[in-house]
Order: sequence, then C-alpha cells, then structure tokens
Amino acid sequence: MRVSVVVPVLDDAAHLRTCLASLAAQTRPADEVIVVDNGSTDESAAVARAFGARVVPEPVRGIPAAAATGYDSATGDVIARCDADSALPADWIEHLVRVFGRNPHLEAVTGPGSFHDLPWGMRHLAGGFYFVGLFAGFGSAIANVPLWGSNMAIRASAWREASARVHRHAAGIHDDLDLSCVLGPRARVRFMPGVGVRVAGRMFASPAAARQRFAWALATLRLNRADLGTVDRWAVRLGLR
Repeated sequence: MRVSVVVPVLDDAAHLRTCLASLAAQTRPADEVIVVDNGSTDESAAVARAFGARVVPEPVRGIPAAAATGYDSATGDVIARCDADSALPADWIEHLVRVFGRNPHLEAVTGPGSFHDLPWGMRHLAGGFYFVGLFAGFGSAIANVPLWGSNMAIRASAWREASARVHRHAAGIHDDLDLSCVLGPRARVRFMPGVGVRVAGRMFASPAAARQRFAWALATLRLNRADLGTVDRWAVRLGLR
C-alpha cells in the first residue's frame, strides 16, 4: 500500500519545518510527501525541497484549492493529509497503513489533536470546546464522522469519486468539512481516538479568529445543504431513504 502525504502551506516555513521533520521520523515512511505551495513569499517551498518533498504550486488562494490540488497530484493508494503546523507522532503513517489494510471497505479516517502552544489550562479548555464542537456538533449535522484536516487520510479511490463535487474554489469554508459533506452519510469513516497530533492554537489567538472558524463551518453546511440537508442525511444514514 502506497501512502502519499499532502501538506498545504502558505507562508508558514517555521511550522512546516517541524511538520516535515516529524514526517521524516516516521517508523513507516511515506512513499511521497507533497507540499502544495499556495503562493508563499517566505522560505516554505525551499524548506519543503530540503526535506525531499515534491512541491506543487496552486496559485488560487485558499486551503480548499490547495488541498484538492494536492490530492489530485498524489499517486498513493491512501492520501494522508496534515497541516503545516501539524507535528505527527512517529507511528502516524504506520497506524494509517494498519487501519486501511485491515478494513478494505474503509474510505477515510481522522483523529484528534492538542493545541500544544497554548497555556496548560487554555490548552484543555480550547481542545474540549473545539473537538466536541467538531466531532459531536458537526458530526450530528452531517450524520457521519467529520474529517479534520490536521489529522486525516482518505483512500485514493474515495477521493476520485468526490473530487469533482468538492467546492475547491469556494471562499470562506472549511475544505475538510466540505469533503466530509460530499462523502455523504453512507461513507465509511472512522475516528481514531488514540492517534492524536499536536497543532498550533492559532485559531484561538483572538475572539475574531475563533468566530471566523465558526462562521466558516456554518458556511460549509449552508453550501452543502442544497445537496442534502441534515434530516435527509440521517434518513440515508439510518436506511430510511
């Protein structure tokens, strides 16, 4: 099983260096690492090349476009995704290979994380707020396990089926949640509670940043509601439709 890892980046060289170092230390190395340069003016592309990553440019600004370009460029059977500020446990890829290998019908997996650079008390409060909102709140809305872009993987065949339907050029949405909506309530998606990553808590840098994330989540739901609303998604999930 070949594993590609996709990392979108925009002017985030320092975090990217830590992320790629954690990928270089994997017990089971990736077969390829793709860094999607979304128009960086710093050293992000040079850092990526120094670690042996393949740099793919995406001139259209926004993580939805950058992530989709990375998935399109991947050659692996499984496409893992993390963010430039993700620091990965050494057995991350090994665990993904094991889970997909044992479950041939599994389409995607995701896991939790911790905001390592926040003060200790804030770290736990922010983590609880964010992940309960994501996995319980958004998961209830889409009738499935939502993907979190800092710690996820999708089978290449599932991406090929979804690629034409994701809103890769939409502004103000979460690309990972958009992909979750597109995969639909019947998709076999698994949450991996024991495989967490460390990420920067930049979304909690200010109330405005947190509000923006929440607004993007609502916008993602609204964008996909025309295709299938929450009630309909649960009807499909439960086999009623």
